[in-house]
Amino acid sequence: MNTTFASPAKAPLDAPANERVTRKILVWDAPVRVFHWLTALCFAGAYITSEGERWQLLHVTLGYTMAGLVGFRILWGLMGTRYARFSTFVRGPKAVASYVRAMLRGQPEHHIGHNPAGALAIVALLGLTLAIAASGWATYNEISGEWLAQVHKVAANVMMAVVGVHIAGVVVASWLHKENLVRAMVTGRKLGTPEEGIRNAWRTVAVLMLAAVLGFWWLQWQSAPSGGTLADGPAASAKAGDHDRDKD
Repeated sequence: MNTTFASPAKAPLDAPANERVTRKILVWDAPVRVFHWLTALCFAGAYITSEGERWQLLHVTLGYTMAGLVGFRILWGLMGTRYARFSTFVRGPKAVASYVRAMLRGQPEHHIGHNPAGALAIVALLGLTLAIAASGWATYNEISGEWLAQVHKVAANVMMAVVGVHIAGVVVASWLHKENLVRAMVTGRKLGTPEEGIRNAWRTVAVLMLAAVLGFWWLQWQSAPSGGTLADGPAASAKAGDHDRDKD
């Protein structure tokens, strides 16, 4: 159950004394934080390198990385720590509408974990990432028509719009709640009562995830044809082979 207060600094005055004592508690475990910033980095890089063929392999590598990260996040959302689990923060349309109305009144509910509006953005971003990765894979391997390439482009632009709304929401919520939500996603800590915090940051899982990503990037780099460019990849290599056979 999410505990919500009108202010992050104190609970209602009629609450038990131990519930009125707040301090910095651990809310976001290390895997959630590493996932968040790696996904943001990969999406920014993939979006920047989406035009032209010079950086195609980098673009594809970052896209595949995002798909793998989402796969991990889905698993972690089912078996991770308290505030990482979908069952803790995913709410229905009524909860989202109620939270938005409270924000418009300038009196938003304070959630220890993700608020309902933020949860909606997270679910949308996870779904869009999978759609982008699937359509991008099909386009890159030339097993689809031009329409799927357009789906890939539109989905990426929609995701950029959702990211923009998400960032704006974080800024507004940080101002209204008088807490730095960006810093909280770095340190993992927010204001709350001691019993609301999680006990383990699961740093080992985060390190293994980061190692897996770096290992995948190294394999992708090694698989690039020597003397080629970052545009070289399976599709480009196949085209080169067909061209050589034509000359023979």
